[in-house]
Amino acid sequence: MRTESLRSKVEPFHVMDVWKAAAERARTHGDVLSLAAGQPSTPAPAPVLRATKVALDSELLGYTETFGVRPLREAIAEHHSALYGIEVDADEVVVTTGSSGAFTLIFLAAFDLGDTVVVARPGYPAYRNTLAALGCHVIELDCGPETRFQPTVAMLDALHAPPAGLVVASPANPTGTMIDPTELAAIARWCDEHGTLLISDEIYHGITYGDDAETASAWETSRESVVIGSTSKYFSMTGWRLGWMLVPAGLRRALQRLASNMTVCPPTISQYAAIAAFSAEAKVELDGHVRRYGTNRELLLTGLPQVGITELAPADGAFYAYAHIGHLTDDSTAWCAQLLATTGVALAPGVDFDTARGTRTVRFSFAGATAEIEEALERLRGL
Repeated sequence: MRTESLRSKVEPFHVMDVWKAAAERARTHGDVLSLAAGQPSTPAPAPVLRATKVALDSELLGYTETFGVRPLREAIAEHHSALYGIEVDADEVVVTTGSSGAFTLIFLAAFDLGDTVVVARPGYPAYRNTLAALGCHVIELDCGPETRFQPTVAMLDALHAPPAGLVVASPANPTGTMIDPTELAAIARWCDEHGTLLISDEIYHGITYGDDAETASAWETSRESVVIGSTSKYFSMTGWRLGWMLVPAGLRRALQRLASNMTVCPPTISQYAAIAAFSAEAKVELDGHVRRYGTNRELLLTGLPQVGITELAPADGAFYAYAHIGHLTDDSTAWCAQLLATTGVALAPGVDFDTARGTRTVRFSFAGATAEIEEALERLRGL
């Protein structure tokens, strides 16, 4: 009997176990408040839903070009040009099956077996686990509150040797913190000077709080970097599985070869529908969601200290509050399971995001309804 491959023996995405347990709790008790899911609680914007119906009636919905239909790539290019004041051509856009598909493709196209790739800790676990499954050597930079949980040029200078790649995220999952635009530009220049491919995860752009929370794109500094985007977060289209990359010319042919063999093309119905996500009408609706996230954020940042959880990441953007709970437990997985069992509140344990201190941290998602955040805080008062 064939056994599982060595490459498959990576850490699971532990929050999926929380989702499963929360679904069972909802079935048996009907009282779940899920602050575990890293996704909007709203459907796709109305223009997208209308465009979907039009596409169903008018399009063949067969295979498309591997890199996506041109009208969508043009809309994405215009989106980046308008936001960051940079020239982006549709030919520089690669549409993918979610941002997850983008990461897998760029890791395969740019890195060989044994290459060193650097990520931040805490950080999104799929970077680390996917790279490990593909045979890369992953170095985690220990990023704490003194650098707002983000990597710096000083950390890169301290490495034994320049890595093949660096993955950054701003705003980041799970902390919601951002890299200062000046620091991001310096990181991009460092990567160019040292032959390191910078992969900038910008999927939470559009979801920021306060006048000082300024997002910048790696492409404002370096066209040799790769920018990752997605319709999942700001655009409220997680299940539509559509992402994209801005890619330098030297990597496009490799991506074409890999993507055409691995996926043929991204989901066709999602491509045609997503063109409308970049419309002015959709933006009005989506910005309304961000205002609600902002209200929820303030509730958590004010309410969590009142229930005894006082050490929180700054939460500049995205829709997460990342908290230290070492005074409550040294086993965040068991603590989250017990919390769900006793209160019906579902949280993501920090073990997904931090291989060193994740047993003493948790992530709260505040993408849901404001009333649910208020009720969750009330249930947490007995901690």
